[in-house]
Amino acid sequence: MFKSSPRRLLRRRAQVGMVSVLEARVLRASARNARLAFFLTLFAVGLLTATIIADRVHPILALFAGIAAGIVCGAAAWLLVRSWPILRLIWWWTPEILLSLTVVYGWTALATHTHSVVRFAILAVVVGVPAAIGPIRRRIIAWAWCLIVRHRLRVCFAEFIIANQSGTLPLILLARPTPVGERVWIYLRPGLSLSDLEARLDKIAVACHAISVIVERASQSTAAYLRVDIKRRDVLSADVGSPLVGLVDPDTPTIPRPVPDLPTALDLPDIDKAAVWGRPPRATGPSRTPPAPATSSPAATAVVTDVDDVTDWI
Repeated sequence: MFKSSPRRLLRRRAQVGMVSVLEARVLRASARNARLAFFLTLFAVGLLTATIIADRVHPILALFAGIAAGIVCGAAAWLLVRSWPILRLIWWWTPEILLSLTVVYGWTALATHTHSVVRFAILAVVVGVPAAIGPIRRRIIAWAWCLIVRHRLRVCFAEFIIANQSGTLPLILLARPTPVGERVWIYLRPGLSLSDLEARLDKIAVACHAISVIVERASQSTAAYLRVDIKRRDVLSADVGSPLVGLVDPDTPTIPRPVPDLPTALDLPDIDKAAVWGRPPRATGPSRTPPAPATSSPAATAVVTDVDDVTDWI
């Protein structure tokens, strides 16, 4: 057996204990795209610059000037594409970063320019008033859920939603509270579609701690722009006050009205069947008599007292 060197052991331990913020597949894709962007920008900008200034200077100088301009613009394009995964990560955490900077610099400014009693009084007002007033407290909690939902959606996309070959996840845009939960707008990258999200709505609802999730297109011109409605509570089951009650004059006199006797049951044997079908009732009389027997005389005819109505069979 080969013994591992101390340097290799330290490197292996470092790799085991290291937590990567960006996936290796994303880093490789960004590096490949950055190289392509550099060379394309170098060629396009260099050729265009050399062609423009070739009328005023020597063609050799114009060529060198075009190469210099292409290198500068290509480096800028390479930096932008290479840092795009980090910029996207910063975009995901922009509200938290701004909130943290506001708290830190605000407290530092108060500590520099005010007394400790004034600082704690301002802190008590800033924290205590929103906590004591119900509508303000509920509004702050709703916006806090918007921040949480953006990160929960990103975790869902990274865990069980198939991304494209380069590993880029959908771009999570803005989020705002709604009466039933939150609404988030997302932009899909190549490799995902609306049907992929619809097949996993139950898992997204579990990850967002919600009752249900609805995903639909937010634009009629592109299928990549989607709207995610996260339903956290059911407002239709709550008691809602109607404004129509306040429009009734309380001094309106009440007029008693007699209540007619309503039938509680029907006695079907008392109803004539002929009256129901719209036929005149049959005459009641003695029992029907049997017809007289036929004779050899053609003039003798049988007299029938009761004949079936043809309309009974129509």
